[in-house]
Amino acid sequence: MFKDCRYVTSALHKTQYSNRENLPEILFLGRSNVGKSSLINGICGRKDLARVSTHPGKTRLLNFYLIDGSFYLVDAPGYGYAERSREERLDFGRLLEEYLHQNANLRAALLLVDLKVGPTEDDRLMYEYLKHYQVNTMIIATKADKIGTTLRLRHRRQVAEKLGIRPESVFVTSVRLQIGLDELRAAIAGLVK
Repeated sequence: MFKDCRYVTSALHKTQYSNRENLPEILFLGRSNVGKSSLINGICGRKDLARVSTHPGKTRLLNFYLIDGSFYLVDAPGYGYAERSREERLDFGRLLEEYLHQNANLRAALLLVDLKVGPTEDDRLMYEYLKHYQVNTMIIATKADKIGTTLRLRHRRQVAEKLGIRPESVFVTSVRLQIGLDELRAAIAGLVK
């Protein structure tokens, strides 16, 4: 369990955040309402660290959380929300590109997909985008509690197949049922060493 988890800042541009300590960063990406903030709360053992909303599109900035004084979790705005204006979608693209461009502190991006829904076209495009930038990417299937236990393996295989990866490389999680959180914490700890 990560012990000391705290919100540090929110930023729209690189000039608004500073990682002077050059601490490792783990980026959380995914569609709006896929569970990014909930997963950050879950792996930190907190309910109120990252703001969670039932309405998609509430996160508009990069939110930085300092974990045990040794690395950052970075919560990105969700993509694919239909109500966003063209300008807001362009802002998201610029924000992400600026964040990824020459970021030596970024250790990995955790791309969250809904296990029940599977990867959308936007998820597949984001995965290709991250590969293009040579970002170490882990696929995290969220909301495992929304489908039965016997279907989870099948859905995990389908997620992997749609993204062209091995099923073993898809982390299956549920914050509500505490599924996969210990494994995800261990994987993150390994990435930031």
